[in-house]
Amino acid sequence: MFVYIPGKGCQSLPAGHCGFVSRDTESGIVYVSQQLPTRPELCEMLRQGCVRSLSCEVYEEHVGPVFFGDEQHGYVLTHTFYIRDGLARGLRRLYSLLMLMADRTFLVSCWPFLLARLRCLIVELQTRANVVFEAEQAEVRQRALRMNSAFVPGAARSLPLLTQHHDLWAAMHTSFTWLLKACASRLTERCLEGAPTEDTIVEMEKQLEREEEARLRAHSLADDGEHAADGNKFETTTTGDSTETLTSLSEGHEQLLPSCPLPGEGSWGPSEGGFQSLRQMRQVLGPAWFRVVAWHVLLGNQVIWRGEKESLIRSAFVLLETLLPSGCVRTIPYSKMYQDAYRCNFLGIESHVSLPPHITASELYVLVDIRTRRTAEACCTGVGTERDSAPWDNRDTRSRNERTLLWRCCDFTVSCGCPGVSEHGPTVLNKLEAALENESLSTAVVERCLVCLKEEWMNKVKVLFKFTKVEQRSHEDTQRLLSLLGAQDDANVRLLKFWVTGLSKAYRSHLLAASRAMANS
Repeated sequence: MFVYIPGKGCQSLPAGHCGFVSRDTESGIVYVSQQLPTRPELCEMLRQGCVRSLSCEVYEEHVGPVFFGDEQHGYVLTHTFYIRDGLARGLRRLYSLLMLMADRTFLVSCWPFLLARLRCLIVELQTRANVVFEAEQAEVRQRALRMNSAFVPGAARSLPLLTQHHDLWAAMHTSFTWLLKACASRLTERCLEGAPTEDTIVEMEKQLEREEEARLRAHSLADDGEHAADGNKFETTTTGDSTETLTSLSEGHEQLLPSCPLPGEGSWGPSEGGFQSLRQMRQVLGPAWFRVVAWHVLLGNQVIWRGEKESLIRSAFVLLETLLPSGCVRTIPYSKMYQDAYRCNFLGIESHVSLPPHITASELYVLVDIRTRRTAEACCTGVGTERDSAPWDNRDTRSRNERTLLWRCCDFTVSCGCPGVSEHGPTVLNKLEAALENESLSTAVVERCLVCLKEEWMNKVKVLFKFTKVEQRSHEDTQRLLSLLGAQDDANVRLLKFWVTGLSKAYRSHLLAASRAMANS
């Protein structure tokens, strides 16, 4: 709603006039110009805006735009200007056009647009008033007339009389209506979520790669179909048996294609019988061994889960993958044989698969064995509560680095080749454990904390990558940089070096292109 309030010396509407109304059929907004607003609180805000724009916000020889206001009284954009009047003191009168709005950000954003349109309107008014003023001066000098009418009521003339535009208020209503509509349609409010994260960019790149592979696969199938059709035509000229045989092969060609996704492809979520959160996994494995598993995950070592429950293993990988940037994740969720670490850092294998000797002799892996109980009585002993699952089962005495836990009809045995890995973990792991230990934080809050932690350390990874790979700084400079980043200890350095592999291709190519451009300049 637009309300226009002139001063007493320039009464805009005669008594009994209801004002001007314009209806926007597209948006349903009604624009109203009246002598007085219908809302008392709006009347007070407009009164204060008018008084300030014509008094304390103005000084001698200063005209132009001014912005003022607060949350209580609203925000005002005003533009003061002079209109020449032969009967006025100083031969001119001060006027002001103002915009009142409760949204400060929107009003400031519209400043250039509003200022340009208001100035056009002011120039038109001043041009008309100058023509009238010059005509009056040419007809009779106004000095004596001013002296005679100084104390005569009604000496102050309205703006339509000064411009000789009798439909001025209707024209201004039209101009202001267009201005408000254009201003509202020009800018719209949107919720900005900030720049895309590295995980988002990496996922977009993976999606493009999958689409390209699907396109090439479809193109290859089309070529094979054309060759098969050509073969059918050729065999038709020879024998009927050959035609029937090749036709059946062509029709069954689709059945020879793998219908299941490749290892590591596809998506899945925690199943009904799987892990539901990292906090639950920590309770099941125990704080100490969960720290071991998370330590290997964060530093890029191979994490192997072995057992018969494929859904349980998949749910564990879904949660553990959230500890890493998307570009660092290479998963084969369930395989019938061992896969090398260069192919995947998350590997699920069947219970009968054994690890190669060079893996068991290495310190760069962690193995979680899942053994399913066969009897109902055994299943009843592990109900998955914090009381039953958190303590270690000390019956397992095979190794100092192995403990067995009971949960949901399963025995969990965690083993690794490096027993002291959890003593000095990276900062990300320490903060994650603090969040998981805080029972007042919900699962959703912990997930948000983890996202923030990953973004914080991915920013450090970007700085390190640019510093070492692009700018080729010395080892001493790199150590000073790591100290400034708070990542000078060995675990944090290893984490940063591994997380460099999670940088998107777009970011790498951008840095390298910028480096080459600087070198050539």
